[in-house]
Amino acid sequence: QVQLVESGGGLVQPGGSLRLSCAASGRIRSINAMGWYRQAPGKQRELVATITSGGSTNYGDSVKGRFTISRDNAKNTVYLQMNSLKPEDTAVYYCGAVDVRNYWGQGTQVTVSS
Repeated sequence: QVQLVESGGGLVQPGGSLRLSCAASGRIRSINAMGWYRQAPGKQRELVATITSGGSTNYGDSVKGRFTISRDNAKNTVYLQMNSLKPEDTAVYYCGAVDVRNYWGQGTQVTVSS
């Protein structure tokens, strides 16, 4: 089992920045990749960014050039640095991890509004 705990969400003005953190615990050595997904009201959950155990990254088209995913293996933590935030980035952001199955955190709300 893998447990994921997100933090760092909140309210920010358009153009601002936030950094989300996802701390993993449990069977972390079995994790192949971790990532961030988001779900806005009335919409399906969508990919934001992923990072593999080897460090390869992948981003959703809507966040390329604005968001950066990174990991600190010593802290078993994955980060999402979000810059130039837009109102359409408003959503619940979920941390995910995969080994032989998918694991999800509880989600953290990000609201971009003036």
